[in-house]
Amino acid sequence: MKLILSFVFLLLVGSCSSFREWESTGVFKGPESAFYDKESGYIFVSNVNGMPHEKNNAGFISKLSLAGEMIDSKWVRGLNAPKGLRSHKGYLWVADINKVVKIDIKTGKKVKIFWVDGAKMLNDVFVIDNEHVYVSDTLRSRIYFIDGKKADVFMKGKKLESPNGLFAKDDFLYVAAWGYATGYDWKAKTPGNLYKINLKTKEKTLITKEPLGNLDGLEMDKNGNFIVSDWSAGKVYRVSPEGESELVFENGQNIADLSLNDEQTEAILPIMNQGKVHNIEL
Repeated sequence: MKLILSFVFLLLVGSCSSFREWESTGVFKGPESAFYDKESGYIFVSNVNGMPHEKNNAGFISKLSLAGEMIDSKWVRGLNAPKGLRSHKGYLWVADINKVVKIDIKTGKKVKIFWVDGAKMLNDVFVIDNEHVYVSDTLRSRIYFIDGKKADVFMKGKKLESPNGLFAKDDFLYVAAWGYATGYDWKAKTPGNLYKINLKTKEKTLITKEPLGNLDGLEMDKNGNFIVSDWSAGKVYRVSPEGESELVFENGQNIADLSLNDEQTEAILPIMNQGKVHNIEL
């Protein structure tokens, strides 16, 4: 399929630098996560290509340049419904329904698979190092921990509010929650919060002052603010460490697992049901 790229150039007032807006469409099939790997300089995009819970061997990962230009639309094939992506020292980690796949970025080869017993919908990953990984299971309201050999339940229960996006720093695991939901219709009675878990005590502490939305992607900027997406409302928020939220982007579409560029001045957004990837200025 032909890749369509559109570029809009915006001059930043009072600055000699400029932000180049781009939108990449035409090749994606349910893009769920767009992750920028600083080491390689590529953006990787997971494509569900089917139902989010369907084990159809049709899921794939695309590789783009940081300017949004397609390099390899099906860089890695043979996945089921790949979602969350995160890299660490030359490897890309992928959450894929009931397994986590480790991929060599140089070769595109799958080098290891961690099966997660009992998983229903593995969603996002956060890599501490190439042996220790956290992964969320949104529809079982669980967080698993992979210790390099196997996956075990780290925490579980309704209090986790169907965890989705993950980010770890120092002694805390930060979680963007969907809002407690257990069915494939993803219906939650209340929206989800942004919260943190003490990795030593497993104590949960809310960051947002009230439920924010059906939260999906989660990143942290250099100032300690959280950049989080609301999938259902098609919104991106900046949330301060004190829990104050600021709307920075809205398109009403399904913004999934986002990423930030090197300077953290741009966010890269997969618009899942629209089959496109878009960057915005923060």
